[in-house]
Amino acid sequence: MAFQSTENYIVSAELALAVNAAVTLEKPLLIKGEPGTGKTRLAEELAQSLGAELIQWYIKSTTKAQHGLYEYDAVSRLRDSQLGSERVQNIANYIKPGKLWQAFTAAKRPVLLIDEIDKADIEFPNDLLHELDQMRFYVHETGEQIIAVARPIVIITSNNEKALPDAFLRRCFFHYIRFPDAEVLRQIVEVHFPQIRQQLLSTALEIFFELRELPGLKKKPSTSELLDWLKLLLAEQIPPEVLQQQQQQGGLMPMFGALLKNEQDVQLVEKLAFIAKRQGR
Repeated sequence: MAFQSTENYIVSAELALAVNAAVTLEKPLLIKGEPGTGKTRLAEELAQSLGAELIQWYIKSTTKAQHGLYEYDAVSRLRDSQLGSERVQNIANYIKPGKLWQAFTAAKRPVLLIDEIDKADIEFPNDLLHELDQMRFYVHETGEQIIAVARPIVIITSNNEKALPDAFLRRCFFHYIRFPDAEVLRQIVEVHFPQIRQQLLSTALEIFFELRELPGLKKKPSTSELLDWLKLLLAEQIPPEVLQQQQQQGGLMPMFGALLKNEQDVQLVEKLAFIAKRQGR
């Protein structure tokens, strides 16, 4: 396997190398990076390029490692017992397979995405160590052992909201997705908007990077937010001349709500524009 950029997804040479290395080593690939840099999309494109099933496990603050293995519905079994149902004779009727179970028993090697692992409790990654290492786990209620038919390709994403345990990190191949430079970002945009005018794209990218570099910005706009902004500019047929004029004047650009996501950043841009005007810019 040699994963590389697809028609719909541009990857750097470093990211492609990381994917291929993790697959060769049969280790989970831990991907970190700013929100909106395509971490989740990577798993989707990898699965599509391999013709493999994508099994997605979205992590929440309440998610436990056990949820990925299976869940035992004791309440339903108790209710059925009270109603005299014959289903209670087979405890397997109350076992719900989790995402790891689905990945382990897939007929063809799947891609398993464990998305935003840093949202869960700090013990969550450690609780998965044995299963990800051994590719097997034990179902205590039935005495069954689930063993992976084929070792799934595991992609784990993190927004770096909290540190992950060293023991977990040792078992992963790590890659940090750097924010793309102007040339890579241009390629990404042209994948999504192949007919975009180059003058509009150049002006938009210049404004976008100026905005990201503003000191004190609470949330820098991401790649996905740039794409949303361009989609709106194209839908409203805003010409590049309007963007250039707004850039020279300073302040909020058209459709700024696609790029700025909190009132502090909106106020910051307005304040800097006001100061620039007072200084005779």
